[in-house]
Order: sequence, then structure tokens, then C-alpha cells
Amino acid sequence: MNLVDRLAELAQAHPERLAFIQEQGSKSVSITYDKLYEEVCAGAESFRKAGLKQGDTILFLHHINIQLYAALLATFHAGMTAMFVDLAAGDHLIDHSLHLHPAQAYFASPKAHLLRFHSASLRKIPRHFSSKWAPFTTAWPKYRAAVHSPAQLSPDTPALITFTSGSTGKPKAACRTHGFLTAQHQALSEELDMQETQVDLTTLPIFALANLASGMTSVIADSDLSAPASVNATRIQQQMQRYPITRCAASPAFFRAMLDQNAFPDFRTVYTGGAPVFPSMLERISQQHPSTQLVTVYGSTEAEPISHCNWSHCRDEDLEAMKNGHGLLVGKPNAYTKIAIIKDHNGKPLPKLSPEGFEAITLATGSPGEIVVTGDHVLKGYLNGLGDDETKIHVEDTVWHRTGDAGYLDEDGRIWLLGRCSAKLAPKAGETSPIYPFGVEAQAMYLPGVERAALVDHEGKRLLAIQGKASDPSLSSLQAQWNIDLIFPMDTIPVDKRHNAKIEYPALRKLLAELGDNAG
Repeated sequence: MNLVDRLAELAQAHPERLAFIQEQGSKSVSITYDKLYEEVCAGAESFRKAGLKQGDTILFLHHINIQLYAALLATFHAGMTAMFVDLAAGDHLIDHSLHLHPAQAYFASPKAHLLRFHSASLRKIPRHFSSKWAPFTTAWPKYRAAVHSPAQLSPDTPALITFTSGSTGKPKAACRTHGFLTAQHQALSEELDMQETQVDLTTLPIFALANLASGMTSVIADSDLSAPASVNATRIQQQMQRYPITRCAASPAFFRAMLDQNAFPDFRTVYTGGAPVFPSMLERISQQHPSTQLVTVYGSTEAEPISHCNWSHCRDEDLEAMKNGHGLLVGKPNAYTKIAIIKDHNGKPLPKLSPEGFEAITLATGSPGEIVVTGDHVLKGYLNGLGDDETKIHVEDTVWHRTGDAGYLDEDGRIWLLGRCSAKLAPKAGETSPIYPFGVEAQAMYLPGVERAALVDHEGKRLLAIQGKASDPSLSSLQAQWNIDLIFPMDTIPVDKRHNAKIEYPALRKLLAELGDNAG
């Protein structure tokens, strides 16, 4: 098997169908399925001519565009492994990643090749490829090669390695095989209703691969996709006018930014996830665009997707529950994912368990705890096993992934998210259970003037940080309900660099500590 087998099929069945469209300066550039496959074959041939062989690893540092996807698919075609590093976590991650898993080649933009002056690890990589001409590199081939079949591989052949800092700050490498990515596409295509001939505004790299496998057209969003909260809504509106875009999947920060610019496009369907999706934002979209179908998607790097929730299917009692601090509804697990809620053992490795032992730590319906999942598209382990001890549970032949999220299942089998296990607050005197942040934060986000909210423990006090201009009376009942010691207004609450939407609780605690008495 090979992931690129599907592209070869589509190139033959629908040669003239557009695979990608992107903006390039003042003009649009597009490529059809057959021309894309020709470029992929040429790229695979270029890699082999440079001395690379099946099983070698190529490190990618490149912005999202057609050439990136062509080079990535060429890597898969040749039976090689693509490796990506999340630069948002810091340049030091490059050195650490290459120490854990050396690369035999480096594919980058001319600008990213300048990093070789600063990184000895990059200079040690023996072969260098560039999407455009750059000194001492092999330029991406401009010619089309005669098409040839992809290398045939076993399902467990590594295809894609991604390094991230992880929630603990310790770099971990997720290694996805050809079999894993095939299973992930199957789950994504059903969960996101991917159908041939649809046109998707693309902001998330992994979704573009699923779009290709589904025979769709991907319009690469005309924006800096490394900073979704900084989207230029006017440019997106212009793309909507040029192309028959019907759908978009993006971080909630991407959609919120367009709302704030009063320029939200008239999508037929919106899929959003990767960070908490608060109902207050979905209500704003629904009020302005009642015909737009809104779907929240729950998943993670290790398990994408887990579930989805169609906003139109939320009942009145669901909305009231979210408004009153009962968590965020993210729907039923999909058919490819098995889920359990276990006792919260956050930060503590768990030993191998028997089925009876696993059942003993599994909680009943309605009881909050740690969310664990398993399935063919759920990562069974990290590269070299680094990070497995604290994130995996082995129950005979089944490997469960510990998501690090807290939540519970309701009577209908739907998942309600409560927040990160690591962000929970200890109960005060008279309280019987810890408090997780999402419920309080979602409730606060409904209050007029509140742009963002974060609940943390600060010097033994329960503190609710508020970004925006909320009136004191609107916060008083919330403060009393959750026994909050201090409401603390802030100009900006720190969020993650990748999605621009997840609260960075460690960074917030550090900032509050620096403020000293002003936050006490």
C-alpha cells in the first residue's frame, strides 16, 4: 500500500479536476489532479537521484502552499518519511528533534534555509532541497516526469513524524504510518462529510491531505496560517467571491477574528476545533448566518477525530447546561473511536492492566474524570517510546491513549469537556470535588463584554482572569457560584501559538506571579 495510491487513482479518473488553488501575489495559481501527480512523480525521482532511498527521512520547514504538498506527497510516493517541527515551540526544538531522529535531507523555502547559519544540526543534514533557487541547494524540479507507481509498502511503514512541545513542555514525536493515516482519513471523511467535488477553504495541513484523498478541491486560505487569529477577513471574502467555496475547517480563533472584523464569509458548512469552541462564538455566527451549518470537532494530534457536534442538534437544555457551567458538549464518539472515562490520574503513569483492572478505574455515566480513547486512528505510541509512560495504558493487546482532557459522558453517550486535567483546581472547604476550568470559562464567556476567561489557582486563591470589559454586577453571581476569590481584569490572556485559542495556563500563572500584589 501507499498513501499516494489514491492520488494516482484520482489523477487517472478525474485528470482535469482542480486539486489546489492558491494566491500568489496578485494572481491565482492552481494545479489539477493529473498535473499534481506528475509533479509528485518528478519530485520522487529528484529525491532518488540525489541519493535518497526508501526509509530515509526528509525534514520540512516550509509555509503551506502547493509546492509543499507536492514535495510531501513525493516523499510518501518514494517510501520516505516526512518530518515536521512546530517552530512555535521555539528554535531549540529543531536541534532536539534532529538529535532524537536524524534526517537525511532538508526541504525548505529559501528563507528557511537561512536557519542553517544558526543551527549546527541543520548544517549536518547532508542533502538540501529548496522550493525555489537558493545557494547550495537542489531546486524543486520544474519539469513533469513520466508517471510511475508509488513504492508499495507495509501499513506500518512510517510516513509522517511531527514534533511538538506537548502539554508538559517535553518534546514528543508522533509517528504516523501509512496505515494510520489511511485509517485517519476514513474517520475524517465520514466525520466531516467529505465528498468529491466539494471546495474547501483550507487552513489545517492534515485536512488538506484528507481533502485530496476524498477528491475535493482545496483553496489554500490567503492568510498567515501560522497565526489564525491574525486572519485578514477581507482577503478571505475575496477568495469566497472568486471560487465556489462551500466549506472551511479552522481553529476557532480564525472564525472569531473574522467575526470581530464584521466580515464573516457565507460558508455553507464550518468545522472548528483544535481548541475549546465556546457556544458564545457559535451563537454569534448562527445569528449572523442562520443557514451556515456549524460543527465542532473534538480530537488531538494523537486521535483525530474523536467526536463531533452539530450546533443545530444542540437541545435547549444542552445550551442551558453550558451556560451554567456544566462543560462543553462535543457530541458522541464516532464509530472508529472507543472511549472511556477513568479516574483522574493526571501526571501519574499507569501500569499494564487486565480488563478487570481497567474496568475498576472506569467511571460511571455522569462522573467526571480523565478521557481515554482507542482505535485504529489513535496513536499507539511516540517515537522511541518517549512520552508513552504517562500517556498510554496497555490493557492486554489494546493501547488506550490518555488525552489529558477531563470530561464525562451523559446518558446519551455524548462527551462533555471540562478542561485539561492539569488545570483542575483543588476543592475548597465544604466542596466535594475539584473544579475544572472549561465550565466556568464557558459561563463567563456568555457575559457581555467578556472576550476570554481563564480560571486558575494563584497563591492559594481561586482567580478568574477576564479579558474584555465586563461589568461587576454581571460577574458577581458567577463569583459566588464558584467560590472565586478574585476577578482579575487583563488586557491579554496568553494563548497557544499554534491555534491562538487554547489558554496557556502555565504562562498565565507566570504572568500573574510577575504582577505580584496587583494580582493578589
